[in-house]
Amino acid sequence: MSDAAEQRSGGRRVPCRSPWRGTAWLCLLALAPDVPAAGIDDPAQPVFADGQAQVVEAFADPKEWVREVLWVEAEFDSDGDGRKDRLHVDVTRPKATERGLKLPVIYETSPYFSGVAPSDSKWVWDPRHELDERHRPHDPAPEIAYAEKKLRISDDLCGEWVPRGFAVVHSESPGTGLSDGAPTCGGANESLGPKAVIDWLNGRARGFDKRSGGKELKAYWCTGKVGMIGTSYNGTLCLAAATTGVEGLAAIIPVAPNTSYYRYYRANGLVRHPGGWMGEDMDVLYEFIRSGDPKRREWADRNIRDGELLKGIDRRTGDWNEFWAARDYWLQLATVKAPTLLAHGLNDWNVMPSHSTHVWQELKKRDLPVQLYLHQGGHGGDPPFAMKNRWFTRWLHEVENEVEDDPRVRVVRERAPPDQPTAYADWPHPESAPVLLRPTAGGGEIGGLTLQPAAAAVKPVEETLTDNFEVAGAELAKEERSPHRLLYALPEFTAPLHLSGTPRVRIQLACDAKATNLSVWLVALPWTGDRDLNADLITRGWADPRNHASLEQEEPLVPGRFYDVAFELEPDDQIIPAGQRLALMIFASDKDFTLWPKAGTKVTVQIAATSLELPVVGGQTALEAAIAPR
Repeated sequence: MSDAAEQRSGGRRVPCRSPWRGTAWLCLLALAPDVPAAGIDDPAQPVFADGQAQVVEAFADPKEWVREVLWVEAEFDSDGDGRKDRLHVDVTRPKATERGLKLPVIYETSPYFSGVAPSDSKWVWDPRHELDERHRPHDPAPEIAYAEKKLRISDDLCGEWVPRGFAVVHSESPGTGLSDGAPTCGGANESLGPKAVIDWLNGRARGFDKRSGGKELKAYWCTGKVGMIGTSYNGTLCLAAATTGVEGLAAIIPVAPNTSYYRYYRANGLVRHPGGWMGEDMDVLYEFIRSGDPKRREWADRNIRDGELLKGIDRRTGDWNEFWAARDYWLQLATVKAPTLLAHGLNDWNVMPSHSTHVWQELKKRDLPVQLYLHQGGHGGDPPFAMKNRWFTRWLHEVENEVEDDPRVRVVRERAPPDQPTAYADWPHPESAPVLLRPTAGGGEIGGLTLQPAAAAVKPVEETLTDNFEVAGAELAKEERSPHRLLYALPEFTAPLHLSGTPRVRIQLACDAKATNLSVWLVALPWTGDRDLNADLITRGWADPRNHASLEQEEPLVPGRFYDVAFELEPDDQIIPAGQRLALMIFASDKDFTLWPKAGTKVTVQIAATSLELPVVGGQTALEAAIAPR
C-alpha cells in the first residue's frame, strides 16, 4: 500500500476504507503520535474478509494479551458519600496496542458480575392476596458476599473478539462488585455509568489504577469507537447508555433487553410478574443485585430501596406514574444515535418480545441503521456470530461492508437452526394485515371464531367463567370444558397460516366484585404439551379492567356493570401448520404471572361485543384459504 493510499490527518494515521467488499485487506488504524508506528507489513493489524473481522494470529494467544483493572470516575454520586462514584472496569487488548496500534472496543456492563442473591420465595412478594389489598411486606434477601479481592471482572467476549482486532472492556454497574454507588434499577446512574466508561475511552473522563486516589490511566490504545453488547439486564444497559447520546458509542447489540420497567413488572394496569420470577418487583431486583461495598448498603437500602423504589412501585393499583416514567426507555429513544441490532425470542416470557419490537418500530422511523433478529426460543439467544461481526466491523472498524443493505429483519422459522434465519424486508411482515374475528357461543366448552361482522353475528350472548388461580393456563387450554375459562376456536386449518405482528383484543365484561385479573391466551388446539418450540402457546396478554379508561388512574368496578377493555397481546411471528386450530382463551388469574386472589369471582363476557384482531400474512384472504375445506 502506497502512502498515497493512506488517509492522513494531523500527523495521525486514521482508518482507511476499502471499496472492495468480499476481499481480504489490511486497514491501518489510528496510531498515537508519540508511539512509533508499526510497519505497514506488520502482521499485528486487523484483517477483514467478506465484510467481517478475521482472527489474526498475532492477536490470538491469550498469554500475549494486556489485561488491566482500573476505576473510571463518573459524573454522579449515587451512594451519598460526597464523592463522585468510581466504576470498576477491566480491559483486555492485544499486545500490539503497546506498540502503537489503536483498536475499537467491544464493551459489556452488568450488575451480575460479582454474584447475586439466591432466589427464594421467602424474600419475594407473596402473590396470594386480594387485588384491592395492600401487599404484605416480605423478608429482605440475604446479603451477597462482598467480592473484595475479585479484581478481574470477566473473560466473556475476549475469546471471540480480541483475536479479531478488538479490545474488550467490562464494567460493574453502580453499587455492584467493586464499583461505587448504589443500584437504582433503571435510575439515571445506570445510564450515566456506561457513559462515563465510554467517555474515558474517548479521553473525556478520568480513570485511575485505584478505587480511591491512585495514578491516572488513559485509554491511549483506543480509537474511540465503542460497541456495546449484552443479554437481559446487560442488554438493557446497552440501550440505557445509548439514550444518553454519548459520542463514541458507535453501535449496540441488545439481546432480550428490558426496555420498560413498567412493562416488565406490570401489564395494562395489572400487577404482573415476569415469567419464572413470581413475586419479583423492583425492590426484589435491587436486593438481587446489591453486591457492592457493605459500608454503603445501609444508606442505599434506606434511600434507594425504601425511599425510592418501594415508594414508587405501587403494587396495590399497578397504575402508571412518574416513577415508572423515569425508568421507561421507550420515552428516551429520541436521543439514541447508535446503530442498533436488536435480538429477541418470540417465546420469551421473562422479558417479553414487545420490549424489542416496540424499540424496533420507533428507531426505524428515524434515519438510524437498525436491524431485528427474532427466533422461536425463550429468553436470550444472540444473533448468529456473522451478523454480530458484520455489525461491529462496519460501525467500529468503519469497513464499508454494506451491512446497511443486509436484510433489515431475520426471523428463525419453526424448527430451523438459529444461524439460518429467514430474511424479510420488514417486521411485521410487509403483507401482514389485521383480520377481525368474533367469538360465538359455547366458550365453556369450545365456541367458535367467525369472520362475520358484528351486525351479522349470532345474537348477543353472555358467557361466564369463575376465577380460580390454582388451575394453570395450560390445564385450561387442554380441557374439553372448564368453568374457569372461555375458549373460542377457528375451524381446523387445512393449510398453514402465517401470523406476523401484534394481536389485539377487545373484551366487554362484567364481574361480581370490585376487581378482577384478566388474562388472554392465543393457543393452538389440540393442546398437547409436547410440541416443539412452545407451539401450543401462540401468545398472551394481561390487563386490569379497572384501568379500562386510563393506565394512570384505576376505578373500582361496579359489580354487574359491563366495561370495554382493549389491549395488545405480545407480538409474534409464527406459522401455524395445517391440522391445528387457533383459539382465543379468556380467563381471570394466571397462576404463573398474576396475583392469586381467592377463587370464586365470576366474570361475564358479552361475546357479541368481544373481538380479536389477528395479524395475518395475506390478510383475510389467507385466513379464509387456511380454513377452507379440502
